[in-house]
Amino acid sequence: MKRAINAFLALLIAGTFAACNYSGDENQQNQESAVETVHDGHHANAVRPTSSTGNFGEKITADDALAATELPALLEGKESITVKLTGDVESVCQMTGCWMDIDIGNDETVHVTFKDDGFLMPMDATGKKAVIEGVATYEEISVEMLKHLAEDEGKSEEEINAITEPRMEYTLVAKGVILEEI
Repeated sequence: MKRAINAFLALLIAGTFAACNYSGDENQQNQESAVETVHDGHHANAVRPTSSTGNFGEKITADDALAATELPALLEGKESITVKLTGDVESVCQMTGCWMDIDIGNDETVHVTFKDDGFLMPMDATGKKAVIEGVATYEEISVEMLKHLAEDEGKSEEEINAITEPRMEYTLVAKGVILEEI
């Protein structure tokens, strides 16, 4: 009988906490919920886009933006540069909008991520004109990262498994982006 009463009390207490939406730490619960909506948890606190065009991240202007096709020449002989570029969005992460690729000509792109993972792009950004401002580099991208990016892009398992070598790639960590319809 005592065991039955203890079990009843335990259920009653558990039910009370559930009915009151008790979490013990509401902020932590909210953070965990946000992480579940993000594919890798790195972008849980990122500002999500509310429109398909406009300013994202820090407010920047298009003034003095150089054509993205100039990036290879601008980086020649340098480890990194701070630059403002304009070009066409070739692709965007289809999981969260956490990166995009900008066409720089000659079948190459600059892979753009966002400062401190602080903001995301709309997933319909492909085909739009972008102005990006930030720090650009030319660096080796690991096989693991290339496979992760291919997965984000929605490539087939066959295409992902075909990635077996690291690749040199232009990258840019943007502090701000402007997206415009072409």
